Amino acid sequence: MHVKAALVEGGVVRAVVQAPCPLWRGLPALDDTFAGLPDWARGEAAHAVTMTGELTDCFADRTDGVAQLAGWAAGHLSGAVAIYAGRAGFVAAAEAEANAAAIASANWHATAALLGRHVPDALLVDVGSTTSDLIPIVGGRAAAAGYGDAERLETGELVYTGVVRTPLLALADHAPFQGRRTRLMAETFSHAADVYRITGDLPEGADQQASGDGKGKSVTESETRLARMIGRDRGEGTDEAWRALARHFAEAQLRLLHDAAAGLLSRPDMPAAAPLIACGAGAFLVEALAQRLGRRCLAFTAVLAERIAGRPDWASTCGPALAVALLSAEPAPTKEAR
Repeated sequence: MHVKAALVEGGVVRAVVQAPCPLWRGLPALDDTFAGLPDWARGEAAHAVTMTGELTDCFADRTDGVAQLAGWAAGHLSGAVAIYAGRAGFVAAAEAEANAAAIASANWHATAALLGRHVPDALLVDVGSTTSDLIPIVGGRAAAAGYGDAERLETGELVYTGVVRTPLLALADHAPFQGRRTRLMAETFSHAADVYRITGDLPEGADQQASGDGKGKSVTESETRLARMIGRDRGEGTDEAWRALARHFAEAQLRLLHDAAAGLLSRPDMPAAAPLIACGAGAFLVEALAQRLGRRCLAFTAVLAERIAGRPDWASTCGPALAVALLSAEPAPTKEAR
């Protein structure tokens, strides 16, 4: 997982940062990541917090995770701390455990709620390193049919696939190579980041996680890991052969997003002209998805251009952090009818 932070001053985003955090090792990992953040992220401020790590292995269950993460925030962030509880708005850290169901993984809701103030009808597609959120925005409000992870997996509003950490085995069980269709090795030799490094689509700095074999992140090393998925060595194929294989997995991932988006766009309350809003490290996939669906595509950073100072680097990748900061700076009713 990652820790993401945004600095908002005068209603404008001045800085953003993302840092990797192996939270499954326990809260001390969060301490280490926090210590490495810029001074502005650790200084005294009015802190607005949203989270997704409450189901990490180090916690007993979702409620325990919310309570511990909120407690950590209250104990480590200097200044006022407010926890985002989705449709319920912001609550105090001491109230987090009692509102765990509303707080757990509500980061998607913050992004959609903010964008709804700028684009009344759209489908937000936030493709991250591990997961993708597809959130209908209708009448200026987040209009997801599901709320928790389980519900959103059922509705197609959460697709558990991303452009960095997804094992290729989660995208397909067969692949074409040298005129044959071969089964894949049931191993996690290679991940999506390898695919998009080989195709040239992975944004600079997007992959902050260790590679599948703990080695480097050159195209050559990515091809080596990809080759292992079909039981081969890199020398058994050409560069073009490995690019073709990478494109096969990229297409498989795009198909997952296409099927989910098509279902959501078919809802009776979604206008035919509603655009897609591209957000996250995998925004490049959303652009391809919009073209396939025949929809306009708006960049998250373009929608919020007047609210982002300077270069928008990392702004889209850290979308929920920007959203929760801006929502807390300009509070508005956030309750929605289901």
